[in-house]
Amino acid sequence: MFDAQTLIVFTLACLALTVTPGPDMLLIAARSAAQGRMAGLVTYLGVAAGAFSHALLLALGLSQLFLAVPFAYDIVRFVGAAYLAYLAWQAFTARASFAPGARDEAKRPMRVIFRQGFLTNLLNPKVALFFLALFPQFLDPAAGSVGMQVLVLACILNVVGLLTNGAVILLVGSLRGFATGAQSFSGWSRYILGTVFGALAARLLFDGQK
Repeated sequence: MFDAQTLIVFTLACLALTVTPGPDMLLIAARSAAQGRMAGLVTYLGVAAGAFSHALLLALGLSQLFLAVPFAYDIVRFVGAAYLAYLAWQAFTARASFAPGARDEAKRPMRVIFRQGFLTNLLNPKVALFFLALFPQFLDPAAGSVGMQVLVLACILNVVGLLTNGAVILLVGSLRGFATGAQSFSGWSRYILGTVFGALAARLLFDGQK
């Protein structure tokens, strides 16, 4: 389906993209700092699921809708910004729910964290445009099913993303361990998470389609 050179070039492109700090990495790092490594990993799994969804949309040809109908792009962008703003509000108004060892931490199920990572990625139309810009360069209709090729490339992207973001999760999780004894940890960790969500909402809202 793919020759070795194509896979190597695509993998290097994915590595260059994933090591560059972006919204997904920022969210994963913030979640890891607030609730630990497992929460950071589950956030990444949600982001990866969102990436697979974008790959599926690309295979179905729906990603081109954002280029053909700018209004559709804006609708998704506004919905995504509103969702992120809601998550920011939740983080700012939480009552020490991210404190290590606190009972309230159990009230933040991993399925909720996964869903937040998934929707944050899925509702970002720029991710769809990224897939639309990168993936076709490595697709060859003559080499077999385009849908299967997209799936293979999405798997490579997510594996590379797991390696780079996994390093971030481990690093931030280790730094978090040094701060668990601080009484102010609960406060600043949730404020950082809320600030990240708010910043991502503002970026999505005012960045527009470029």
